[in-house]
Amino acid sequence: MRYGRAVAVLASMVVVSLVAGGVAYGGGRAGMVRHAGDMGGSHGNIDIVVRQVTVTPIRAYVGDTVRVDVVIENKGDGSETIPLEVSVNKKVVARKLFTFGMSPADMIYHETLMWNTRGDSPGEYRIRAEAFVWRDSSPFDNSLEVKQVLLLAAPGTPFPDGKTAGGSATETDPRFKSRTRDKDKTTGEGDAVGGY
Repeated sequence: MRYGRAVAVLASMVVVSLVAGGVAYGGGRAGMVRHAGDMGGSHGNIDIVVRQVTVTPIRAYVGDTVRVDVVIENKGDGSETIPLEVSVNKKVVARKLFTFGMSPADMIYHETLMWNTRGDSPGEYRIRAEAFVWRDSSPFDNSLEVKQVLLLAAPGTPFPDGKTAGGSATETDPRFKSRTRDKDKTTGEGDAVGGY
């Protein structure tokens, strides 16, 4: 009985310490502990949308570094610094802080995160980017997963599809309207001029 009371007291002390220290548990897919300061930011409507995720290369060898480019749109009028994370098969492999809303003119942001595959097992990996925001008015669009799997092979072994290392895959939110200049009717070429 003596140990049960000691465990209850210890558990109560941990809860008090977490609350007093300003730490809160973050939902999100990563399920990580975040400082309560991440919940703050400026007043206003917070609405972040992960619009596009590009993975390069999409066929890599264990030990290669994979680049993940993320396009994020700030649809609200608030500002905040939040964690931006890349996960592979639901495990966070890259994280950075991302600040939005400091300038009302900046609505589209381009961020890059790197995944060092050293120590990972060969196989198929699903890549997902998430911008976690506590007070987001539409949290359903804070993440985007690339549908094409990344193939990771042991160095010196062939890829199952017979292709070589390299390539890229891009997943775009279907509501993201990419604007391009009119294509030259003779060459069929055009230049991308931005997003949404």
